[in-house]
Amino acid sequence: MTDTQRLLLIDGHSMAFRAFYALPAENFATTGGQHTNAVYGFLSMLANIVGEEAPDAMAVAFDVGRKTFRTEMFPEYKAQREAAPEEFRGQVDLIREVLETLGITTLSLENFEADDIVATLATEASAAGGFETLIVTGDRDYLQLVNDTTTVLYPMKGVSTLHRFTPAAVEEKYQLTPQQYPDFAALRGDPSDNLPGVPKVGEKTATKWIQQYGSLDELIAHADDIKGVVGNNFRERIEQVRMNRQLTQMITDMELEVGPQDLGFKGAAVADVAARFDQLEFGATLRERVLAVIPHDGAEAAASGAMEAEQGPEVTVDTLQAGQLSAWLGHADGTAVYVRGSAQPGRGDASAVALVREDFHAVQLELAELDAGDDAALAAWLEAPARKYFHDAKAAFHMLAGRGIALAGVEHDTALAAYLLRPGQRTYELADVYQRHLRKTLGAPTDQLSLLDDAALIDSAVAVAELAIELPRQLQEIDSLELYSDMELPLALVLAQMEATGIAVDTQRLEDQLEVLVQQVAEQESAARKLAGDDSLNLNSPKQLQVVLFETFEMPKTKKTKTGYSTAAKEIEQLAVEHPHPFLEHLLAHREYQKLKTTLEGLIKTVQSDGRIRTTFNQTVASTGRLSSTEPNLQNIPVRTDAGRKIREAFVVGEGFEALLTADYSQIEMRVMAHLSQDPGLIEAYQQGEDLHNYVGARVFDVPVDEVTAELRRRVKAMSYGLVYGLSAFGLSQQLGIPAGEAKKTMDAYFDRFGGVKRYLDNVVVQARKDGYTSTIFGRRRYLPELNSDNRLARENAERAALNAPIQGTAADIIKIAMLRVDRALEGYHSRVLLQVHDELVVEVAPGEMDAVREIVEREMGAAIQLRVPLEVSAGTGENWDAAAH
Repeated sequence: MTDTQRLLLIDGHSMAFRAFYALPAENFATTGGQHTNAVYGFLSMLANIVGEEAPDAMAVAFDVGRKTFRTEMFPEYKAQREAAPEEFRGQVDLIREVLETLGITTLSLENFEADDIVATLATEASAAGGFETLIVTGDRDYLQLVNDTTTVLYPMKGVSTLHRFTPAAVEEKYQLTPQQYPDFAALRGDPSDNLPGVPKVGEKTATKWIQQYGSLDELIAHADDIKGVVGNNFRERIEQVRMNRQLTQMITDMELEVGPQDLGFKGAAVADVAARFDQLEFGATLRERVLAVIPHDGAEAAASGAMEAEQGPEVTVDTLQAGQLSAWLGHADGTAVYVRGSAQPGRGDASAVALVREDFHAVQLELAELDAGDDAALAAWLEAPARKYFHDAKAAFHMLAGRGIALAGVEHDTALAAYLLRPGQRTYELADVYQRHLRKTLGAPTDQLSLLDDAALIDSAVAVAELAIELPRQLQEIDSLELYSDMELPLALVLAQMEATGIAVDTQRLEDQLEVLVQQVAEQESAARKLAGDDSLNLNSPKQLQVVLFETFEMPKTKKTKTGYSTAAKEIEQLAVEHPHPFLEHLLAHREYQKLKTTLEGLIKTVQSDGRIRTTFNQTVASTGRLSSTEPNLQNIPVRTDAGRKIREAFVVGEGFEALLTADYSQIEMRVMAHLSQDPGLIEAYQQGEDLHNYVGARVFDVPVDEVTAELRRRVKAMSYGLVYGLSAFGLSQQLGIPAGEAKKTMDAYFDRFGGVKRYLDNVVVQARKDGYTSTIFGRRRYLPELNSDNRLARENAERAALNAPIQGTAADIIKIAMLRVDRALEGYHSRVLLQVHDELVVEVAPGEMDAVREIVEREMGAAIQLRVPLEVSAGTGENWDAAAH
């Protein structure tokens, strides 16, 4: 056994940059717009390294700024580096905050770099003895620190694969000792630090010289011995090489407030870590990975939670004999229910149920083991109005439906309550919600699909029972209890029924369309290859596309990326507008057909044995309150393209029904804008039944209504809808393809005529910055802490979200109320609602009910809310989804 301590030192900025470029920024951001890809990647790397290396102590060092003693010595030092990408801003501060929450020491010092801090600590550790030091960095200058007790872990790919540089590994890689490496680097120069090398002296020559003379000092002493052009070049630049060597040398004797012996883990508080991860909107997976390797108070917190449970009602697990369940359920009004099973609509099943009554008597029921009497008693109770509490009642609905049970009596859904309290979280799994709101740890896995042990099932039901008490109280505090109980909760079972019903499809028609799309993809690919003169060109390869676009066709460069120039959709579409080219036409067509082909393939796979597709509607995903659709997504099937409409043609009326009816709101978001802004002009347009865009166009461009051209109408329409999403004058110019000055002039004219809109948009951001959140007409909140961020990009994104959330959120609330009204009004009819696509409902109409159902849908949707302007509902019918369009 050894007393040696393992010390882990990380160059924070170096690894944060590596993490930033390893993960796409657009995939990691809070709902307020703060990018978090570097934070996520850094923490993932941290979990891996700490888990693998098991250090006893660690610290992370950070740079403070660009100005250091090195820039004073050599102003050009790192001067060539561009400013950090806007998406990176703010992320280093977030990393430091998380590390401090985790009980890990972070260090930085004005006028010095992270390199110097790490070098000082590593040197002190070597001198003190008893330490094995590991340095994690993406900077090869650290190789000078490698010795028998210090190893550098250098990322070879992203932040996941680290190469171990021991003294032997350095010599194997560079044929030099670690002490010789900075001499070699001074000769070679370093473009990343803007240190010029000696012309014609590459790595091979630099290595040969240092090997021959042993050190840079000896090489300089024998400078006259070096022959030829390289010798002259070296002699002319000796002073620069000396400067390079001085700048490359790390400081190893800084005065720091801590030494290696002070860097032990301080211990993290699980509740604080959970809260911090929630703020970043990271899921449980990363949090658990990090907590698995960092010392924390988990056991202590669990004990504390157990003590709290003892102080409250004790849980009594009842063991029932056959025939006793009915009597037990007689006292079960106000009961938490947790179901184990599969929740796929149309294919659900349930294998076990845990019940916890309000008196905290609990029972676990393995459904396969119940006798006929108890099985019937349980089914009758689940279908009765007795009050029941769930976490994700919709999932439980599908599990129980697999056993022929029609769930009723849902009084609480703690997933929905948690969503309304903190919209925008990445996950609302029971364990996360329990930790987030009660600061208690659910000891076992809580996935309803995978719970296998009895204790875990009952523990989960107990957690639901506790949350069902606490979360409504928290909702009451923020005036959201009515939104929960009157809208989201009843809507869950309406959505569950829609999911279970599904929509019929003509599979043959889908397959025929797929065949056509496969051919169209091939045709576009062939045409593009012919133009490029390359029969093997892969249009899905960014690298190959870069060669064709920017070398073969010499097109203007797009946005620079780490691997060249962007070939992403946005950049290629802009390039096609500004520099039309046949190749771009084929490329964009290929991408469109490929996308539709993928959509069709996905749809065909999800058709169930009865010829219907069953999607899942998600209530807890969008921060604004909008529903989303997954597995498959039936809300993203294009409606404005011929190919998209053909896909909709394959969604047909089911057997035993007469037709599909679609009904949607006309310009719902603009009507909400008119209501919220109280702008007299917009209100007048809607009250008089005017064509809004012609009406607005006439006033903005000061022409009669009948002289508003298609182009003027297009501009006004883009601006009106764009304002709802925080569109800037620059954004409008990009969207319309007009000069920025002209776009600004148009926007100014709009605001001159519709001042109420301008006042509203200005005030909503001011109020949101003051409150920390926005609110819909119905009180749905969206929290936006980034409104006060120092990060300009995050702040501007949050401002756009603040403009959009009340309008889009109110529109989402309106259609939800309409769904509830339509559902109630259709009671007693055979017709049923199948889909919701944002502002549209799709209804399957039974024979003989068309007139009545159409009148019901139009009436109930139109009466969902009273605004300052009328709601307009349009409806159409047909044998398929496209034919029912209007």
